[in-house]
Amino acid sequence: MKKLRNILSHIDILQQVGADVVEVNQLQLDSRACEKGDVFFAMKGSLVDGHDFIEKAIENGASVIVCEEMPSILNDNCCYIQVANASQACGRVASSYYNHPSDQLKLVGITGTNGKTTCVSLLYQLFMSMNIKTGLLSTIENKIGNETIPSTHTTPNPIALQALLAQMVEAECTHAFMEVSSHAIAQDRIEGVRFAGGVFTNISHDHLDYHKTFDEYILVKKSFLDHLPATAFAMSNIDDKRGAVMLQNTKATKKTFSLKTLADYKGKVLENNLTGLVLNIDNEEVYMKLIGEFNAYNLLTVYAVARCLDFDKIDTLQHLSNLKGAEGRFETVKSEKENILGIVDYAHTPDALKNVLATINKLRNGNEIVHAIVGCGGDRDKTKRPIMAHVACEHADKVIFTSDNPRTEDPETIVQEMEAGVPAPLVKKYLTILNRKEAIKTACGFAQAGDIILVAGKGHEKYQDINGVKHVFDDKEILNEFFKLMEK
Repeated sequence: MKKLRNILSHIDILQQVGADVVEVNQLQLDSRACEKGDVFFAMKGSLVDGHDFIEKAIENGASVIVCEEMPSILNDNCCYIQVANASQACGRVASSYYNHPSDQLKLVGITGTNGKTTCVSLLYQLFMSMNIKTGLLSTIENKIGNETIPSTHTTPNPIALQALLAQMVEAECTHAFMEVSSHAIAQDRIEGVRFAGGVFTNISHDHLDYHKTFDEYILVKKSFLDHLPATAFAMSNIDDKRGAVMLQNTKATKKTFSLKTLADYKGKVLENNLTGLVLNIDNEEVYMKLIGEFNAYNLLTVYAVARCLDFDKIDTLQHLSNLKGAEGRFETVKSEKENILGIVDYAHTPDALKNVLATINKLRNGNEIVHAIVGCGGDRDKTKRPIMAHVACEHADKVIFTSDNPRTEDPETIVQEMEAGVPAPLVKKYLTILNRKEAIKTACGFAQAGDIILVAGKGHEKYQDINGVKHVFDDKEILNEFFKLMEK
């Protein structure tokens, strides 16, 4: 049990009405989960308003309600706390409830359109390989040392986030790395979290279903670095045309990294092929197992973070050279007999898809056919659909448009919106197969010795979301399945 006055000490209270509650049990966002003594946060979301569930929360046992608007009828057995912003209050109260765990960790957040998952995964691997007990919060999974906890969101809700950070502290982790999504920033999910550092990787077209304009999307990303404390570092990729802008207004120590110009941490690609990369990083030549220029940026990011955290240059590079990429990020599968290379990648934005296809085209010998299987998610940013289709047809030799995670949308409608972006000269390059498994099977059937098949959009995901039901579906496993049939 926690004392109510202690966990409310970091928020501005507009009004407090009702029962004098001394101690509270748990913090809740879901009225259905409330029990006796719990605090319920009535938060206004994009789909539902938590104020509509206050009575249900009290009915289930909640003793304290944190809200932005006082209910017209108050329950005498309940304490009501009115605040200006319930989302912000939730993060701060959760931090107090869990004894401010981020103050006891070296926590670094990575934001940007592409590269977040790979960077935090590599950082986790790097620090664990140096025998430093480390926490990870990512799209793929959360980790506390060697313990794996399934991930449901890129960034958990404020209560779940603080609980995970507290578990890391209890497990004696000293460092932690987390993805910081634009949704999490906008929805105050990182409120109450103290970062030792923040990193901007890059920005391109994504999530305009939520942020409405690209400028709004940029400002949301920038606000993460803007709010870092003076004790932290703020690091930016200055090869991105908005990289320098991202460092404006931050109180944190400013750092930069680059493959193309002068920066605090400088890298250069010396070799780039299907076996890996040879990089020059801060005048040291090092071989890396990852492939492609985009991974050169990811590796340089990881190196720069380690250096900002005062780790030795040579020791960091030696450990970095042994690391492997994140699951579903340029992950390769090979048909040995047919000599066909399959690549599974999470690329679900125009820029990410272009980067992956550009990498493949740089690494190919010239005679191979590049087959791309591409879809777009339902109930998400519709404006990128025609752009994705154009990118696929422009940079691949043969393209199959298929279903991704249609969610509640009609897959055929999604593909039609993609097709609208294909210019007349490229129309003959693509065909449409809505069934994703059939699309992968067809690409395998078309492929000849030496060809390359890219299955893009889902990466690490092990499901396909159709009308609210998550069906088992793993691009890598299905690609492997058809490759094995070809071997017979």
